[in-house]
Amino acid sequence: MTTLDISKMWRDPGAPADSFYQVRPECTDVPKSKFRIKNGKTLSARKWRAAFSPEGYLDIGKTLGRIHRGGIHPSIRGEVWEFLLGCYDPKSTYAEREDIRKLRRTQYAVLKEECHTMFPTIGSGRFITAPVITEDGDPILDPLVLQEANAAKEATSAGQANGDSSGFEMVKEHDKRVIEWKLSLHQIGLDVARTDRSLVFYEKQENLSKLWDILSVYAWFDKDVNYCQGMSDLCSPMIILLDDEADAFWCFERLMRRLRGNFRYTESSVGVESQLNNLASVTQVIDPKLHQHLDKLGGGDYLFAVRMLMVLFRREFSFCDSLYLWEMMWALEFDPDLFLLYEDPELVAEKSEESKSKSKSRHIGKYERENMKNGGKASEAPLPISVFLVASVLKDKSDKLLTEARGLDDVVKILNDVNGNLDAKKACTGAMKLHKKYLKKAANTNR
Repeated sequence: MTTLDISKMWRDPGAPADSFYQVRPECTDVPKSKFRIKNGKTLSARKWRAAFSPEGYLDIGKTLGRIHRGGIHPSIRGEVWEFLLGCYDPKSTYAEREDIRKLRRTQYAVLKEECHTMFPTIGSGRFITAPVITEDGDPILDPLVLQEANAAKEATSAGQANGDSSGFEMVKEHDKRVIEWKLSLHQIGLDVARTDRSLVFYEKQENLSKLWDILSVYAWFDKDVNYCQGMSDLCSPMIILLDDEADAFWCFERLMRRLRGNFRYTESSVGVESQLNNLASVTQVIDPKLHQHLDKLGGGDYLFAVRMLMVLFRREFSFCDSLYLWEMMWALEFDPDLFLLYEDPELVAEKSEESKSKSKSRHIGKYERENMKNGGKASEAPLPISVFLVASVLKDKSDKLLTEARGLDDVVKILNDVNGNLDAKKACTGAMKLHKKYLKKAANTNR
């Protein structure tokens, strides 16, 4: 006679969240989300509102643990992300945040108008996928380019009271920065056309053009990075979660503050190289046998893990699960001084680590607390949790990699098999365990 497990009978299985990010019916190979909206675990709109004082001060400590345990309800995900990414200070009021929001929307409008003046397709509701300029600054008079440019010009002039559509000419460009920016526009368009195309959201031309506009404006805004492939995967969730284009832009900009180092290329190095070196160091400490095997196969540079680090597992998880993973990571890494760090870094530097750890520990993410406890900020910046997430995946696949991988192609194939099959919660839990193990072993080594 079988016995019933009462705890399992009453355990809330949760409601699926896929309905918030509808998939096109013809896309049958899209992995189902493992994320479930669970009562008492997922941060709900009610719990989120209750964390604010009447003036608007946010007790973020009430929400971080819940986000880590059960994620964020999709209906409030965008506004919670703005705090997790440092767009707003939890210690600000409703009125102060509204002032900042208005200022940023004005700043974005100025940036976008500047870009529109240089290339009128920006803001026209359209986007381009063909090159518009050579490296020497000569315009490319390709029929497709002309067709797209003229369509944008007509769309722009249709919205102008005077009907003047003479503002755009294909002329030689001499400004090096403008040339570099225009060289990126068609690549942004090609990537936009491929990004999250399984989602119903991107069946609308206006959403595709919004993604292209934001990435194009960002490419002009960040002159050191411009645009690199992978950034469309990072930006896409922002415009899905935040209705206002300017709000989505600044949320993306805050995310890029964390990740832009990965996208910086010089003649001597690739931006993500430092993270790959960190991954190699971590793996060498926690699984030396696997590191030795990968090195023997010619994978000691860990280039096979570039995609995971660059786009934060967007390809390894379903769309919904990747959002769940991101918010768990940001909650674990959360620093209440993040907003100030971006707005006034000198003021943050004046604060002592000791007083911060004593008075704000409840408002600091669990991963960040571990770093502070172990003096992770004493000499150099702590490793991001994403490095330990990749290390966790490698650790889980260690036996398979050791026994079946006979070359780098095998390594890539084994890691590709995890696509759509990873569990975000388990991945984060595994990363936290490895982080603690790494800190302990590193401390013993330094004695």
